[in-house]
Amino acid sequence: MFYPARMSSRPNTVAIVLAAGQGTRMKSTLPKVLHPVCGWPMVHHGVAAALGAGCAEVIVVVGHGRELVEKSLSAAFGDRVRFAVQPQQLGTGDAVRCGLEAVAPGADRVLVFYGDAPLIEASDLGAMLAAEGRLVVATCRLANPFGYGRMLRDGEGRLVGIREEKDASAAEKALTEINPGVYVFARDFLASALTKLEPKNAQGELYLTDVVAIAAAQGAHGTPVEARAEVLVGCNDRAQLFEAELTMRERIHTGLRKAGVTVAAGALVDAGVVVEADVMIGANAVLRGKTQVKAGARIDVGCVLEDVLVEEGAYLKPYSVAQQSVVGPRAQVGPFAHLRPESHLGEDVHIGNFVETKKTKLAKGAKANHLAYLGDGVVGERVNVGAGTIFCNYDGFQKHTTVIEDDAFIGSDSQIVAPVTIGRGAYVGTGTTVTKDVPADALALSRVKQDNKEGYAARLKARFKAAKEAKK
Repeated sequence: MFYPARMSSRPNTVAIVLAAGQGTRMKSTLPKVLHPVCGWPMVHHGVAAALGAGCAEVIVVVGHGRELVEKSLSAAFGDRVRFAVQPQQLGTGDAVRCGLEAVAPGADRVLVFYGDAPLIEASDLGAMLAAEGRLVVATCRLANPFGYGRMLRDGEGRLVGIREEKDASAAEKALTEINPGVYVFARDFLASALTKLEPKNAQGELYLTDVVAIAAAQGAHGTPVEARAEVLVGCNDRAQLFEAELTMRERIHTGLRKAGVTVAAGALVDAGVVVEADVMIGANAVLRGKTQVKAGARIDVGCVLEDVLVEEGAYLKPYSVAQQSVVGPRAQVGPFAHLRPESHLGEDVHIGNFVETKKTKLAKGAKANHLAYLGDGVVGERVNVGAGTIFCNYDGFQKHTTVIEDDAFIGSDSQIVAPVTIGRGAYVGTGTTVTKDVPADALALSRVKQDNKEGYAARLKARFKAAKEAKK
């Protein structure tokens, strides 16, 4: 669960986020607002912005894919988000009416915006909330306004209405001032205005935008607030989703660079990832989920980290992959290593090339430098695990644990058949299959005796050659 830092507290302000649409242009079974932008479902970005702007809570209006949307938001925000259901898609005015019914009695201001606009930030909403008036409306100018509602002003420059594209005249379509779809209402005014909406338009729907004309008719012209162009970006198809992700990705990377992080070209850092100063992120590295990287760590070319804690000074060498794991201070991983979930590397641990770990804890100074599988293990301090070692942790029915105590040495090509404990300071000879506990300071061997047959190599080669010729 994440809780964005608040710009200021606004206990009497509630946000209504409209997220009931199906989003048919996405051509997906996933509800539109759950399509991810830089790792977060797009509606999460808007909800986080509203909370960051100080809203006491957020009401999300749901409809299509209701169960999935509610589950996703509840997991992320807990009880700071509540839900209202729009049973039928009767327009934005109807959606806001459904949301308003869920607003607690104490709230007297209502912020409204769309859940498919992931680029909205807390500062944008904060500027809206700082403005005064019964109705505050975001406005923006575009060179190509096609598809957006046009702002209508009177001779004195006051807002008198918003005309949707499908209902606009040729003269109105020529206007370049458009409606980004962000509003702040006095609650009593909104409740009254919603009762006056009528479906007299090309869509046959209740338009929230008609509230601007209702306000003007009452002499309470909307207060316009100039918005950044990118705030209006809604994601209706995969192409727009891609463009929004490019913008947000650059926003994330620029923020990291200004905070003292080196982010190479081609790296991808998702929203929610925390990176401290003096970290180096190499080209084409990918950081996802709840990943945290502490000061002085290095994430080299092509690494992929998801929900990983990387401690101070750790070094993940090229093309290492890790999920739900901890890489301790000054630990080294890779290249080409794989830390599967619940791997925990302590201080100064070395995990080398083509080593795989899973649900294994390695204590300070332990090493597995080459070609090993360590699954369901507890490895003590300064243990050396040789190349080709395998923790045989699964018997076909259950997983079992291997315990290797401090200062033990595991020779190359050893098979450790769990459950088993190898004692402190013990030595497992190369090629050994360990099937029972090894006492502390003991030597474990299980090799077949070597037998050298003098002069036999030439005879063996001759026999093999003859067999080959006979086959021809």
